[in-house]
Amino acid sequence: MKYGARNQLIGKVTSVKKGDIMCQIKLDIPAASVMNSVMTVESLDDLGIKEGDSVKVVVKAINVLLVRE
Repeated sequence: MKYGARNQLIGKVTSVKKGDIMCQIKLDIPAASVMNSVMTVESLDDLGIKEGDSVKVVVKAINVLLVRE
């Protein structure tokens, strides 16, 4: 998959908090920091992201997108 965002890190999912419509995914990244991403529950289910998964963290402007390859 190609995308225009150039700021990419690999992170480990440490928790997934699901609501009715949206969810929050917490990640550990190599810089000994924590990042968060917010997406719809539908997107979470489509990507199949769960706690303990390794995902690519793609940062574009104000958005933090998760890519599972």
